[in-house]
Amino acid sequence: MKPATKFIHAGAEPDPSTGSIMTPIFQTSTYVQEAPGVNKGFEYARSQNPTRKALEEALAIIENGKFGLAFSSGVAATDAVIKLLTPGDEVICANDMYGGTYRLFTKVFERFGIVFKYVDTTNTKNVSDAVTLKTKLVWLETPTNPLMNITDIAAIASVTKGKNILLAVDNTFASPALQNPLDLGADIVMHSVTKYLGGHSDVIQGALIMNDADLREKLYFIQKSCGAVPGPMDCFLVLRGIKTLGVRMKAHCENGAKIANWLRHHSKVGKVYWPGFEDHPGYAVAKKQMKDFGGMISFELKNDSVEEAKRVLSSTHLFSLAESLGGVESLINHPASMTHASIPREERIKNGLSDSLIRLSVGIEDADDLIEDLKKAIG
Repeated sequence: MKPATKFIHAGAEPDPSTGSIMTPIFQTSTYVQEAPGVNKGFEYARSQNPTRKALEEALAIIENGKFGLAFSSGVAATDAVIKLLTPGDEVICANDMYGGTYRLFTKVFERFGIVFKYVDTTNTKNVSDAVTLKTKLVWLETPTNPLMNITDIAAIASVTKGKNILLAVDNTFASPALQNPLDLGADIVMHSVTKYLGGHSDVIQGALIMNDADLREKLYFIQKSCGAVPGPMDCFLVLRGIKTLGVRMKAHCENGAKIANWLRHHSKVGKVYWPGFEDHPGYAVAKKQMKDFGGMISFELKNDSVEEAKRVLSSTHLFSLAESLGGVESLINHPASMTHASIPREERIKNGLSDSLIRLSVGIEDADDLIEDLKKAIG
């Protein structure tokens, strides 16, 4: 089945009781049982919900996986993966990643004895060199947030396979429309569903997708036991969002390419971070493992002025100054003070995230209108 068809029909079966073409919102906390332990497959809504079940099946299908699990946020999904580990275990992760993930790793799980090693994962040798007998997980983002670095998933998978090391990939920036990490050797795919999968800036949710049944049972036990599950209304909204993922991502990519190229030729703009440029260090890998280059772009002004960057950030009208990404409307963001503020400044600077960096989530409005908005803001 082609992706465009898959996105519309994944997990969508008519309701057997009414014929409803849309999955109903099962707004219930519990389920009546015929006798103790005799039920229709549902006991308590933290453990199971029919709307969530439909979504989890859809998530698995669109990522070419066998099992999906939905969580109350992307961070909650990440949290569940780290809870597979025990004190003393080591995690190798990218030195350029979402600030909320970094905060979870350093401020929460380091206190429980989990060791995190931050390396430049764009160089596979860095990952291989960091592996020890205590390494139990490699955590990747590709493209990374916000510097748009690209890691070769298949190459990293060749490092982890056969070593009892899980490979997890945060696929939020690419979405299943552009990249499918399980096909490239990953064990777990994580999504901040809030972003492109929901697509309309109206839901907070996360997801994990995997192929291994035993791994699914371990993660389901954590999901059920810790209770970070989404409500049925949120699941309904994401099921609706997935139906338009294909057409939305096509528009995001087309607009992203136009704006990235326009920025690159602007006299006041310095470096532009977008993997679709042929001279981007990760272009060849991105072209190999992605279907397109996405609508996420970061850039710096030539004068590298923080004050000038803040002026631009506060001067757009169609690009709304806000955290998050992946919605139909365009957003502009200042990572240093917003999404990545939890990362110490010295760490950010060392990894190339300057105080003046601006991040764009390019929406699906008319590209000419978006360019005119940026033109007026940059001056």
